[in-house]
Amino acid sequence: MSSSRGLRLVCAVAVIGALTSACGLGGSSDDGNEPAGAAKGPLKGTVTFETLQLKPTFTKYVNGVIDAFEKKNPGVNVKWVDIPFQGAQEKLTADAAAGTLPDVVNLNPQFAQALEAKGQFIDMDTAASDVKADYIPGAWQAFTVPGRSGSYGIPWYLTSEVTMYNKSLFKKAGLDPAKPPASFDELFADGGALSKAGKGSFYGAHPALENRFITDLAKQGVPLLDKDGRKWTFNTPEAAAYLAKLVDAYKKGVYPKDSLTQDHSKETEAYQAGRVGLFPSGPNFLTIIKQNAPKIAEQTAVGPQITGESGATNMSVMGLLVPKTSKNRNAAVAFASYMADSENQLAFSKIVTVLPSVTKALKDPYFTDAGDGSVEAQARRISAQQIAKGQNLVPVQYDARVTQAVVGKVQLALQGKLTPQKALDQAVDAANAITAG
Repeated sequence: MSSSRGLRLVCAVAVIGALTSACGLGGSSDDGNEPAGAAKGPLKGTVTFETLQLKPTFTKYVNGVIDAFEKKNPGVNVKWVDIPFQGAQEKLTADAAAGTLPDVVNLNPQFAQALEAKGQFIDMDTAASDVKADYIPGAWQAFTVPGRSGSYGIPWYLTSEVTMYNKSLFKKAGLDPAKPPASFDELFADGGALSKAGKGSFYGAHPALENRFITDLAKQGVPLLDKDGRKWTFNTPEAAAYLAKLVDAYKKGVYPKDSLTQDHSKETEAYQAGRVGLFPSGPNFLTIIKQNAPKIAEQTAVGPQITGESGATNMSVMGLLVPKTSKNRNAAVAFASYMADSENQLAFSKIVTVLPSVTKALKDPYFTDAGDGSVEAQARRISAQQIAKGQNLVPVQYDARVTQAVVGKVQLALQGKLTPQKALDQAVDAANAITAG
């Protein structure tokens, strides 16, 4: 797998395990949702399953799942459609307007939120009520819509950030290579020590503002939205105090000077080049580092996700959603449920650096034991421990437009052009204008 593909895709898994009992649907209701309950008779019809840029790398895996499902359900034909990652949201929006969405679509909450808010997907609280209890609550809740009842996706697979760090650079900075930072204050302190030791040759960390800023506020208990989920509220004194720490860290050289406008891909490159000593990110990047920078990989160790006093941890969620326009909802929900059942998710996780969303699978020794003692095994155990109580802390309304507006104001604060409080006030105003529009 190339590093660029690894930034957004996971590897394929072979299909194992028996088919779980299908989540059936009854007759249609006026709002497009249907009551839970076993489907009457065998499943029938064609199910179109849409994924994001999985062909050709993952053809064997997806076809294996489809073949196994169809063998158990000979009346169902699953047609797999794969679309490019770039432009996917625009295509889905156009398909929704035309009434041509696939029967099962693989999306994350941020991609799905605009269509969820318009009532495009069936409520899995009702349609898949018989399997809801199998899933991590935080993962299931990721597909809820503020102000509306129900949840609109079956969680498929998850990732939970860990803290990767360069042991060699830790030693040069006089830091204990067996004690990575676990809190934001420790992150700033260790980052400062690293940058001081680096003297411009390496730095403590990379801000990765687009990926991290709003999540880090949530980890520290800052209320991002009001109770109705309609107005942004993250311009609190606590948030301003945190931003002030970011400003101070930037002034003291914890971050490279050119990093303020750089995204996560540049952060990855910086770590692989030995330019930063700390790299909070998904464990899947361990594979990418090993492929692209084996010498850095040899010096890489892992610690827990950086978090605040509450211990809240964030997770990223990918799910399977069924549009109301599906003509074969019984089969569509059954297929989505099968793809995301415990046994198949466990098999998936043993090949890919992702986590299952089913609680039972997380209790497997693969996630609880030390394994072979490798850094990958350590990351797997750490992230699995975190994920059991993890949440998707980033609201679905925090889309690309809101992100750009907020990060722009944060960048101005880091450059000293706005005070932290003024930057957050303006960010909230801009975010609310976008969301209201």
